[in-house]
Amino acid sequence: MAFQWRFLALASMLIGALSVADAARAAEPQVPVLWDAKERLPKPDLSALPRLRFLTTTDFPPFNFLDGAGKLSGFHIDLARAICAELGIAEKCQIQALPWAELEGALQKGEGEAIIAGIAATPESRATYAFSRSYLQFPARFVMQKGKALTEPVFDKLRGKRVGVLAGSAHERMLRDYFNTVQIVPFDRPEDLYTDLKAGKLDAAFGDGMRLAFWLGGSDAAGCCRFAGGPYLAPEYLGSGMAIATRADNPALAAALDYALQEISMKGTFAEFYLRYFPVSFF
Repeated sequence: MAFQWRFLALASMLIGALSVADAARAAEPQVPVLWDAKERLPKPDLSALPRLRFLTTTDFPPFNFLDGAGKLSGFHIDLARAICAELGIAEKCQIQALPWAELEGALQKGEGEAIIAGIAATPESRATYAFSRSYLQFPARFVMQKGKALTEPVFDKLRGKRVGVLAGSAHERMLRDYFNTVQIVPFDRPEDLYTDLKAGKLDAAFGDGMRLAFWLGGSDAAGCCRFAGGPYLAPEYLGSGMAIATRADNPALAAALDYALQEISMKGTFAEFYLRYFPVSFF
């Protein structure tokens, strides 16, 4: 994969540890900021653009889905509309939902200008698409019972402890490579991992922060647990995050999207969307 930085040492790649032992701090979700406020991207001139059609799907909540009234909704929908407003072309914007398998073909046939649906930016996909910069990444996190929650650094505190992780996952590889002093307990199903964590059979679980956040905020967790340590960004294991795809021959549009995404972040609009759809922050 093409990354903006190399993952040299896990401890050095923290983007600010959450102090989850402090209930007051835990009540204030942390919002990811992936843009350098000192970098000023040039404002694009899209006056000649006849329209900007975003293509997405309906089956990827909370990013894109149909609400109870059958209306296309979600994080990506709000983000696409904010991008159009920031570029001053709201009247030229459209958002269309298609089955996942039809997205690439529709873009290549000119039935849309951008895909906002979670296509991963990889060396293979970059042969087909030009991508915006990443606007959301997915860190790995530890989760522990509330009475056991630890702050950074967790490496020594977890030495010899039983840590559950999904078998065969990128998170298991990451855990073995960078937290190899723990007792790794692989699980085939997340449900079994969560059950053992709640029952106190594990000292911690390690996995995808977003999925863990949804579990923590759900009824199944029953308020048992919270994040501890991290978040850990490891692109070589976990990918480079969410980006918007355009046709490979349209890098100018990708650059225009970068401008809008940075402005949305700096003005606090992105934070508003993030907290709306991810009330339990995975950062």
